[in-house]
Amino acid sequence: MKHPYHVGSVEINYNSKSKTFEVTGRFFLDDLENGLAKKYGKPFHFNDTKYKAQINEALKNYSSEYFKLKTDNQFLKMNYIGYEEDSESVNIYLESEKVENPKKVEAAVSFLYNLFDDQINLAMLSLMETVKVRN
Repeated sequence: MKHPYHVGSVEINYNSKSKTFEVTGRFFLDDLENGLAKKYGKPFHFNDTKYKAQINEALKNYSSEYFKLKTDNQFLKMNYIGYEEDSESVNIYLESEKVENPKKVEAAVSFLYNLFDDQINLAMLSLMETVKVRN
């Protein structure tokens, strides 16, 4: 699938119960296949179960290089959780180590910058819990 723009999104949510940041990155499937192939010098095919272990390993390594999260001037260790794909896009899931009451949060998101000069990654950060209203 060809598209005229190269954009991804990353949601970073602080979970005050687990004291971790939960991260979901969403990217076009074909862009991610091409980005991984360029980085690692071999083909990757989402939606093909025989590539699943290879993709998990590649995404774990790729994520650790192209996503950094810092709180209060300290880099956080990020754990790769897994991925899900559909016919057009891939969601990548990460979770940080525990961090108590972060005051300052910085994120560096450079997914697919190795492939496209015009890649844009939108990052959304949420530190607040959803407030539930009772009637």
